[in-house]
Amino acid sequence: MSHVARKLLTIVTESALEKILPEDFKKLGARGFTITEARGQGSRGMRSGTWDENGNIRIEILCDSVTADAIAHHLQTRYYDDYAMVVFISDVMVLRPDKF
Repeated sequence: MSHVARKLLTIVTESALEKILPEDFKKLGARGFTITEARGQGSRGMRSGTWDENGNIRIEILCDSVTADAIAHHLQTRYYDDYAMVVFISDVMVLRPDKF
């Protein structure tokens, strides 16, 4: 079984951005992404997991390091000041690397 190193870019942010961010990801080289509901508490208080503008979403993108860095930089410069957002990048190993 062959596996290859990739990056897992994880974004937790306000669900109000759900319709906006996918276009940014595509323009910056992501081949796909997964969006799920998220709940939790942080510096901006408790966030519900409902799919309205008060909820949070968790977005996961498997990609190469260049794409992960480009997306993370874009999110930091474009959205950090105005939206609750956490971004982190993890090293992962994937099967079928041609998909990512």
